[in-house]
Amino acid sequence: MMKKFLTLILTGALFASCVSRPLIEDQESPVNMLFEQLKSLGDNGVLFGHQDDLAYGVNWAYEEGRSDTKEAAGDYPALFGWELGGIELGHSVNLDSVPFDKMRQFVLRGHEKGAVITFSWHPYSAVDTTKSAWDTDQRVVEHIIPGGSHHEAFKKQLDAVAAFFTSLKTKDGQQVPFIFRPWHEMDGGWFWWGSTLCSSEEFKVLFRFTVEYLKNEKGLDFLTAYSPDNRFNTEEEYLTWYPGDDIVDVIGMDNYGDFREGSVNVNAATKKLEIVVSYANKVGKVAAFTESGLNKVIDDKWFTQKLGPSFLQSEVASQIAYVMLWRNADTTHFFSSYAGHPSEADFKAFVSNEQIWLLEDWNEFKKK
Repeated sequence: MMKKFLTLILTGALFASCVSRPLIEDQESPVNMLFEQLKSLGDNGVLFGHQDDLAYGVNWAYEEGRSDTKEAAGDYPALFGWELGGIELGHSVNLDSVPFDKMRQFVLRGHEKGAVITFSWHPYSAVDTTKSAWDTDQRVVEHIIPGGSHHEAFKKQLDAVAAFFTSLKTKDGQQVPFIFRPWHEMDGGWFWWGSTLCSSEEFKVLFRFTVEYLKNEKGLDFLTAYSPDNRFNTEEEYLTWYPGDDIVDVIGMDNYGDFREGSVNVNAATKKLEIVVSYANKVGKVAAFTESGLNKVIDDKWFTQKLGPSFLQSEVASQIAYVMLWRNADTTHFFSSYAGHPSEADFKAFVSNEQIWLLEDWNEFKKK
């Protein structure tokens, strides 16, 4: 569906004066171009994203061309999210049983379509590889950062991540640009890198080492996203775990809690997004609503009455570049709508809003 564009994309000269991207070498690189495109969204529109959208949906898997978003709304998401957990152990499939070979194909397909690509990573512990990201019975971070007992083991995990990223090349050999969002929701206590198992200083070292190793040692380039959960109410609290402007490109937030049935607080979600956007604008970064959703979409009006208002009704919060919902696994675990679900009509109304962009809208904007 074609949307109106409020303003045209800014010129490169103007970008250079008002945005900040760390570790810039080639100003014309695909990664820098992606950063500029996302930053240029501003008041124009918000990209809609969905995790694993091309791989599977409710009641289907690995069927060519299918997408729950497309079948419900008429177009693909403008952003596709993917998960790397398991690759660090040499597994052939990720935590959600998506084969990495297929994921590579989906990433290339999404890139060819013009979509933005983003990756999360929920790795097994390098201290005890039987422990998943959600096993919180032992401290890990202090042992895998430089000087730790399992630092070399952690570097081997990063080598596996780097090998996959390096393999994401187009037919002409060009590296696919992407956003890497490691160590998210660190302010919660459900991951081994969370607030109950490491200090903020240890976390910053982990985050910084991860990014710098992949870039400086492995020669990769990508946009890096910082995305705490919704457990903050001030900029100071938001930045508790922040590793630094020099290695972060996307200033984000994950938020399920403010939309949870029985404790919905749309105003709280808005205020937190305003903190995110205000800081991103202050330091010249991209702002994003990096992960959200309502499991089983039990509110048929959730998209237009909860999710949309959380950012569309605020002049500041509406400046986020994108919002990404989590995956649609099956009828017991899905976070976006699909064809035939009672929320389908509301979802269509949500993405029909002039400020919510699917893939065709995004591609049209980039042509301007």
